[in-house]
Amino acid sequence: PGWLLRRHALHPLTGEMLKPYISLQLHRFFSFHAFLSFYNIVKFHFLSVFLFFFHFMGQSPSTSVPSPDINRRDVSNINRFGYGYGDSSDDFNGGSRRDYTDEIPDECLAGILQFLDAGDRKNCSVVSRRWLRVEGESRQRLSLNAEAKLLDFVPSLFARFDSVSKLALRCNRKSTSVNDDAMILISLRCKNLTRLKLRGCREITEIGMLGLAKNCKNLKKLSIVSCLFGVKGIHAVVYNSDVIEELSVKRLRGDNDEDGESVYGNGCSSLKSICLKELANGHSFMQLIIGSKKLQTLKLIGCVGNWDLTLGTVGKLNTLVEIHLEKVQVSDVGLVGVSKCLKLETLHLVKTPECSDAGLVAVAERCKMLKKLHIDGWRTNRIGDDGLISVAKNCPKLQELVLIAMYPTSLSLVEIASSCQGLERFALCGIGTVTDADIECLAAKCIALKKLCIKGCPVSNVGIAAFASGCPNLVKLKVRKCVKVTGEIAGWMRVRRSSLAFNFDHNQVEGLDGSGSDVGVQETTMAFPPIDNEVNLIDDSPSTSNNSNNNDNRWSMFRSKFNFVPCAFRRWTNIDTIS
Repeated sequence: PGWLLRRHALHPLTGEMLKPYISLQLHRFFSFHAFLSFYNIVKFHFLSVFLFFFHFMGQSPSTSVPSPDINRRDVSNINRFGYGYGDSSDDFNGGSRRDYTDEIPDECLAGILQFLDAGDRKNCSVVSRRWLRVEGESRQRLSLNAEAKLLDFVPSLFARFDSVSKLALRCNRKSTSVNDDAMILISLRCKNLTRLKLRGCREITEIGMLGLAKNCKNLKKLSIVSCLFGVKGIHAVVYNSDVIEELSVKRLRGDNDEDGESVYGNGCSSLKSICLKELANGHSFMQLIIGSKKLQTLKLIGCVGNWDLTLGTVGKLNTLVEIHLEKVQVSDVGLVGVSKCLKLETLHLVKTPECSDAGLVAVAERCKMLKKLHIDGWRTNRIGDDGLISVAKNCPKLQELVLIAMYPTSLSLVEIASSCQGLERFALCGIGTVTDADIECLAAKCIALKKLCIKGCPVSNVGIAAFASGCPNLVKLKVRKCVKVTGEIAGWMRVRRSSLAFNFDHNQVEGLDGSGSDVGVQETTMAFPPIDNEVNLIDDSPSTSNNSNNNDNRWSMFRSKFNFVPCAFRRWTNIDTIS
């Protein structure tokens, strides 16, 4: 029947094609109706003969027999939860059938759809008109291709998705993006918008951002990437919003504003997080940073200019708990300003070559609440033992420490292991001065340590073996690019401490960059490889051809010596894709 094909072309939850299910239902449908028709005909003729016999014999049946109804069937116990078997008369006559999903409340159906991804939700929306309506009303996240032609579809699109609170508009470089008219129209349709991300929307100006601020009063998070409006466009949103909490700006291509103070005035009273990335006019945001009285997180990544003056006045903000400084021009003067943030808990100093031990000592002596510290020395050797020893002595609440491309000695490493009793996560990447004795000290004294990463360090099996009995709370150990560590230690550790997740990189590499990041050919990472790493060149299994044996042996030798094919596939499959 047509209704069966239309209504059951897709599964109501997964959206998958149900051809086997359709065939089964069709078989049941026709078999059942054929049986009922044959049964009713036989019953009708039997009763007719029975009544005719009693009529001519001058007798009547002891009980009255109702006239049979060939349309009357009892299918209450046959597939009660299937489709098309609810009301038999309607099904037989081609009328409407009972849909048991109609008994699910809209709120419950919306809750079920929340567990599905975007593709499955799209498939579910074509099951029925009700599912289409519920799916549109319950969708809160929406990502759109923000080309100019989107303007024609805005009314109908947001008439269906009228509950969207998180919206992303993305446009590639080769296309023309939406303009101010589309931005204002979208803001009028999305009154409940709380998060907005604009990426590559080069046609939107300050006018469109001002319309957004006036229409979307509940906007809390704003992310701008590769747009052409200047700082005034950001100000149009920040200054006209009382609830915005997070601001992220990356590669803003607009012109610099001459007077930042006149633009921002006293800053924003609700901002809690500011992230500036790859900006040539980052200093235009200085007054916004200083004037945000509730600011808790500040991230400066790859911004041009000297930031010592800005960070020198950041100490006035007693609410700052997290600061990220990466690839920016900051010296010890800026770190002295950071040290005024007495509630600071997280500090990242990544590739800031002008920072030295003096600035880190100032931060450690005043920021007693420090819990997370990441330092990438970039092989400059300006931060060493003095700064790390001060951190170990003055920051008793330190829980996470990451050291990259530095030259600390046993003096600072032993002090960290002895003083930082609450240290739970520790990473040593590209540290050329660490020894097996230092690793053994960490294993013996870091009682609370849970995760440890050793990468590109001159340690051997002796140092790694110390974790077979040390660090009782250790749950994950990662060893990579340590040329002196062999594969035998993995099997040995598996036997001695089976509960430990040991992630070991068996292969060797020629070099490591200053940041300790992965470069060149990536290696095969394995957990607990076999102890026996020798290659068996003799095929003990019976074969029919000597040539096949030789080819297999050669392939085994090739794989054991040059194990790069699996890692290449692993690298390709791990690449993140965005649709």
